[in-house]
Amino acid sequence: MRTPSFARFVVFTVLCACVAVELPRVAGAAAAEAHAEWQQASARSIGADATTLARLTGAVEAGEFPKTTSVLVVYRGRLIYERYFGEGGREFLNNTRSATKSIASLAIGVAIADHAISAATAPAFPYLADLAPFKNDTPLKQNITIADLLTMSSALDCDDDAEASPGNEDRMHEQRQWTRWVVDLPTKGGYARDARGLGPFSYCTAGAFLLGQIIERATHRQVDQYIEAKLLRPLGIAKWNWPRSPSGEVMTGGGLEMRSRDLAKLAWMLVDNGRWRGREIVPAAWTNAAMTAYRRANAEQGYGYLLWQRTYATNCGTTEGWYMAGNGGNAIVILKELGAAVVVTRENYNTHGMHQQTVDLLEHFVLPALPCKRGP
Repeated sequence: MRTPSFARFVVFTVLCACVAVELPRVAGAAAAEAHAEWQQASARSIGADATTLARLTGAVEAGEFPKTTSVLVVYRGRLIYERYFGEGGREFLNNTRSATKSIASLAIGVAIADHAISAATAPAFPYLADLAPFKNDTPLKQNITIADLLTMSSALDCDDDAEASPGNEDRMHEQRQWTRWVVDLPTKGGYARDARGLGPFSYCTAGAFLLGQIIERATHRQVDQYIEAKLLRPLGIAKWNWPRSPSGEVMTGGGLEMRSRDLAKLAWMLVDNGRWRGREIVPAAWTNAAMTAYRRANAEQGYGYLLWQRTYATNCGTTEGWYMAGNGGNAIVILKELGAAVVVTRENYNTHGMHQQTVDLLEHFVLPALPCKRGP
């Protein structure tokens, strides 16, 4: 059995058609892109430990963290460390697997702000009424909320860490029409909510995919176009690559390929309460809600709205971190207390200890290099 922290996502080499997008250059586009790129500063100039970061470069090159392709560190809004390894590069589109599930959460928050979705507490299946009747329809299914899907605690019989689960993501990839398959899943026997109204944690890629289909129906726009217009372009992101089902459905459960610098923009936006360069991209109330631990996923990790939480050790004591996690050891880390964001992209897929290796990279090299100053 795989632990939930694996945040696994399967490569769609055969089963899905991926469409790469690069915005065409028009008058002023190059200047706009340059403005959207990072302000850089040396580690030493902002009080960080350049020697420790140099040791990080050596450790990666020595193979201590296998198949790492990039490490980027943002401190106080400045890019202070940027290194690429192996096939990685500034323009390389990383497949961080399930790490980009978190983008579906951000898009839900924007859709609520747009009044396309009423609230996180809204029942999910009324937004999918065009697919009714549903197989295995029960009151449990009808009572599934958007928040249930965001917190991986819905009544759908879906567990990516149990091969026998009817909703295991591998079974979804075998289908031509994923949405039809997900809405027809059975519900869990013995499912019960706790005193806070949440069911048990069960890592379910199909649920994150279904959120994208809800966004599409609620906004009356293809979910990729909605996310591009509301999140990616406002962040100055110009290149991406969406995975799709064999029938063309956009996959919001992971696998969106992006540059490391653009992943860092997502992380820094969350450090800055949903803002990028002073402009609100995602409402602050939603980013705070998304980075609230509703469940314990396991002994080390909490879970919010498609975001993971853990406590990291630093030279200045412990600090709470939120992050987007994906198979291979990928982590896009939000450290609000330290005013920092970190991107680690790796391709060490399906290997034991891949996520702990990334935690070690952060705790042994990145976090010790940052000043102890707290706050925004």
